[in-house]
Formats: sequence, C-alpha cells, structure tokens
Amino acid sequence: MGQHRSTGASGDDSSRIGRSYYDDSGYFDCEAGSHLHDFTSRFQQYRIRKVLELLVPMPTDRVLDLGCGWGTISLALGPRVGEVVGLDFSERAVADCKSRLGNSDFGNLEFRLGDARNTGLDAGSFDAVVAADLFEHLYPDDSDRVAAEAFRVLKPGGRFAVWTPCRRHILEVLKNNNIVLKRPVSHVDYKSMARMNSILTGSGFEIERAYFAESHLPVLSAIERLGQRWVPQLRRRIAVLGRKPQGPA
Repeated sequence: MGQHRSTGASGDDSSRIGRSYYDDSGYFDCEAGSHLHDFTSRFQQYRIRKVLELLVPMPTDRVLDLGCGWGTISLALGPRVGEVVGLDFSERAVADCKSRLGNSDFGNLEFRLGDARNTGLDAGSFDAVVAADLFEHLYPDDSDRVAAEAFRVLKPGGRFAVWTPCRRHILEVLKNNNIVLKRPVSHVDYKSMARMNSILTGSGFEIERAYFAESHLPVLSAIERLGQRWVPQLRRRIAVLGRKPQGPA
C-alpha cells in the first residue's frame, strides 16, 4: 500500500528486487492500483496532506523528492516551493512523471533519472529532501546510503522528511501473511520507529519530529488515533523529520 518507489538493490545480486522489477513488471500499470494513479483519490489526497504537514515546505525551498514514483509529491510541491527535483532510478517512472507534467505551468519542476544512493547532485544544494513511501523498498545497507546521500545534498539546517508504513499495523500483518490482502513483494524491509530514527541519526541528522500517523480510512483512522499509543497494531505510518545541523558558526 502506498506509492512505492525504490532505489533498488545491488546489481550483482539477482535475488534482490532492483530496477528491472519496476521497469519490466506491471508495477506501474494503472490496473495494478487505480488509487495510486488517481491523484484526486482519497488515499493520494491524504498522503499529500500528511507529507506536507510533516515537511511544512517554505515558498523559497529547493526540494528533492527521492523515489518520486508517479510524481505525486513532486507535483503537489510544485506550486508551493521554489524548485522541485523528482528523482527515480526507474526509466518508466521518470517517463510517466514527465508525461504527467506535460504542458503544465510548473517550470520549477524537473524529473530526473538517478539513484538515491548516489544522486550525483551537488552537495549542500537543497533546502529539503522528501522520501515518501521509499524506505520500505530499501534493503538495510541501501537505507543507510540513502540517508547519508540526503544528508550530503542538504544545506546546513536542511530537513529530511520520511514517510513509511509500520510493519506491526494490522493491515501490514495481514498483507505480509497473504491474509485477505496480497503481500507487496517490493516491500523488502519495513522499519520500526526506532530503526528509522537510528538510520537518520547515524547519518548525522538531528530528529526534529517523530510520530505515528493514522491511515486514510475514516473509521479506522478514528480508532487508530484513540488507541495507537497503547496498541502497536494501530500504528499505521511512521513520520520522521530530521534536520541537518547548522555546524559551527
């Protein structure tokens, strides 16, 4: 569940899901998840709202959207910030994003093909980095590399917003056991809140905000808000905002 993107895995290990899965499988087909392709759907509107609440972008920000997938977050950021770079390692993802962009007025929005572990972008060139529904697709070693790369490309004081599902939530438990819901094969490594915080602090970030967010389903979200403090199975999403220290004056 969610808009899934990955930087992929090491190219020399065929057992790991990598670029070819996203380019050659039906992952991006409309029938694979209409709620993902429809940016006006309840799910996508919830997702955009929650990610922007976590990041709270500034009008002058230059933002990097890692694992931009269908471009949902990049396109939502376009009218709100100074510049957006949506980056994905899937050629099909980038082509689809450019097609969505079409002849829009977003002259400040660009989609690029690249690897979030090593973007090739200039150090200290972004005010904010977003990774929305990315880390569940990353293997442990890739996760550390992506966080380190986010740290590198951010300016001092820059923010890194992470949005990812909780494995212990009841819906994820059902999916991972193929009960009623189907297990997403590209979700290769769910993170706990403690692990997500550790990944960011290990790369040098200071944790500014870290909390559990409810889901987009009205009745379930009400139950989650009331019970997630005590019941781990009601913690739907992990939201973490890290900040790169300003450094010595």
